[in-house]
Amino acid sequence: MQDTIKENLLRIQEEIAPCTPHIIAVTKYFDTDAMIAAYDAGLRNFGESRAMDAIRKIQELPQSIRENSKFHFIGHLQTNKVKKVVEYFDYIHSVDSLKLAQTISEEVSKSGKTQNIFLQLNNANEEQKFGFSKDELFENFEPISKLPNIRVVGLMNMAPLGASSDELKRLFEDVVLTRDALEKRFNCNLTEISMGMSQDYKIAAQSGATMLRIGRKLFNK
Repeated sequence: MQDTIKENLLRIQEEIAPCTPHIIAVTKYFDTDAMIAAYDAGLRNFGESRAMDAIRKIQELPQSIRENSKFHFIGHLQTNKVKKVVEYFDYIHSVDSLKLAQTISEEVSKSGKTQNIFLQLNNANEEQKFGFSKDELFENFEPISKLPNIRVVGLMNMAPLGASSDELKRLFEDVVLTRDALEKRFNCNLTEISMGMSQDYKIAAQSGATMLRIGRKLFNK
């Protein structure tokens, strides 16, 4: 599997050149052995969306891999799972409410660590998806950014399945413009844009993503 991942990773990097976003290996549907193979292929960022299953896999990894990797929680996070998630994950990509951000702040404050978070923007206004609308994002940004032991590093976006290339480009570029507007209004520095998955990573990279979340395109032959 390591050779397959290496080949796929090289192909993805060639497709998105000259862009150089971090590639997060989404291992939701893959086991610990696949994570080890991905690490051996050169990947250091791993994304999971099911808290308890993810924590089990992380616990099974060799200590050296755990210490030298970054773990990203990319799925919808329920408040009752926050305590465990902040213990194991370096980044939470899917903060979609002030309440969730407050819960994260309360939990990480107990340990004294600082939690890196993304605010999830639902700029396609899909009812079935989580995330802030643009208006909600601007309303909630300041109170979230002032929470103790929280570092808002950027925005996260999930584009609609089946969207055209033109629509994807418009939505992804809008995420970057929204980030720029937040920086200007609140005098802050949001360095990360998490957007793009296996079906749309090329457009996301070209539109300004700094992190791509890729699963099957990395692991499948």
